[in-house]
Amino acid sequence: MKPRTLLFSLVFILSANNAFSCTNLMVTKGASADGSCMVTYAADSHTRYGCLAFYPAALYPAGTFMNVREWGTNRYLGKIPQVTATYSVVGNMNEHQVIIGESTWGGLSEHRDPQGIVDYGSLMYICLQRARTAREAIEIFTSLANEYGYASSGESISFADPNEVWFMDVIAKAPHMKNGINTNKGIVWVAIRLPDGTISAHANQARIRTFPLNDPENCLYAPDVIEHARETGLYNGPDNLFSFAETYGPADGSTVRGCDARVWAFFNKHGAEDMAPYLPYALGHDLSRPLPLYVQAKEKLTLKQVADMMRDHYDDTPMDMTCDIGAGGHELPYRWRPMTFEVDGETYLNERAIVTQQTGFWFVGQARSGMPDHLGGIFWFAVDDAGTSPLTPIYSSSLEVSPHYALGQGASMLEYSPNSMFWLCNRVAHFAYLRYNQIGAEVRRVLDAHEHARINEIPSVDKQALELWEEDPLLARRFLTDYSLRTASDLFKRWQELDIYLLVKYIDGNIKKQNPDGSFMTNGHADSIPPPPIYGGYDQRWKEAVVKDTGEKLLLP
Repeated sequence: MKPRTLLFSLVFILSANNAFSCTNLMVTKGASADGSCMVTYAADSHTRYGCLAFYPAALYPAGTFMNVREWGTNRYLGKIPQVTATYSVVGNMNEHQVIIGESTWGGLSEHRDPQGIVDYGSLMYICLQRARTAREAIEIFTSLANEYGYASSGESISFADPNEVWFMDVIAKAPHMKNGINTNKGIVWVAIRLPDGTISAHANQARIRTFPLNDPENCLYAPDVIEHARETGLYNGPDNLFSFAETYGPADGSTVRGCDARVWAFFNKHGAEDMAPYLPYALGHDLSRPLPLYVQAKEKLTLKQVADMMRDHYDDTPMDMTCDIGAGGHELPYRWRPMTFEVDGETYLNERAIVTQQTGFWFVGQARSGMPDHLGGIFWFAVDDAGTSPLTPIYSSSLEVSPHYALGQGASMLEYSPNSMFWLCNRVAHFAYLRYNQIGAEVRRVLDAHEHARINEIPSVDKQALELWEEDPLLARRFLTDYSLRTASDLFKRWQELDIYLLVKYIDGNIKKQNPDGSFMTNGHADSIPPPPIYGGYDQRWKEAVVKDTGEKLLLP
């Protein structure tokens, strides 16, 4: 067997400086309350500015080429032929309700094509502009990567449409250089269709192990996925025992704890199977019983339940981030990077939950088979930390997107803009981090009220859109565009108001008293002078820790 080199995934997950460390949740139509297929995605990066991609449908003359630039760095990679007609894309969902998400796991370091022209990010958006179904998107993704070379490391990719949800693991072939040219370009990959009624997830770790070799309806794979492993000395066993993840993306206890533990959290909360036996694996202590690729859903999940799972901090599990002194005096379920630290020569880790502070953007894509394609897709989108950022509904057939979310509106990670929802959500989140059990809880109440209101009005919007569709499909798309723009604008204004309100209420570590109608109390003598505030203080665990650490120095004389 060929010795394996250092995993990229370990570098990606534990260095956490320039990592693209993401989480995807996947819900089949039989596992959802409304019969929709859903995919979530958190684009987590300390350097990514959160904004909404938008590619209008377009026509191109025959012979046109498109420039390919690496997603995230904008580095020019090369040119490929453009198709004559492309579909409209909003974020990671197109007008035909195809949804694509990803998470990076890196894999073996020698499996990188130095001459690859298409990276995973550009491939996702190219597929969305060209595919009408999830299965077609897989075909486009793999054929382009094989033809032009794959310019990324190992990835897990989510593909969904109104009827199917697919899970794919992919990595470049080990290159063979001859006269400065890679003669072995292309990818090895496996894609599995999730059985109806199941849920799955991936979080920066390869997950497909053994797979059926003769079931093309439910499992697709590179013809040489096993043979390439033999050629490179990675595998010498029988075909039916071949594991993609163990061969091309092997993990250790550190990567499991930082990655697959997030999948365990989803299965533990919403899966029908008892996940307690898998806890030692999730903790990284015993890798002999890895997680299944998918599980049956415990109940049919609502959109809100799926969205709220993206806000999970390992709540009510042994990894709950509010249950140790690291949460400070205000039950903060976040840990600042780096993810590891040393004390007395021992290395320790901070938990890496689904929700995290460095999220650029996140979404819940909802593909609905009971509606025409141009009316069925809803792309629920938000920017920054999912724990404090609200989703706004954007119909995937929209003809334009809100300037508060759009790319190129005078803002970036290095330039603040008062019109950017990303920067506004960061303002609110950073204030909430100061006293999460007080300010964060109030932000969550406002957030929940907003999302419930939008979810409850969707049936009425759908009804009006269907009526317009019968009259004129373009009128229906314009109506849905106007709705999406208006709700995004209203949300931006609401969050501006919330930002100001929180500062006034919680200034200086205090909490101003309020009347039943929400207005702030006065002292009865002057409208601008409040009565003495409520002192927020600290929780009991923090007080006890301070006493233990400080001894008698703070004892009241």
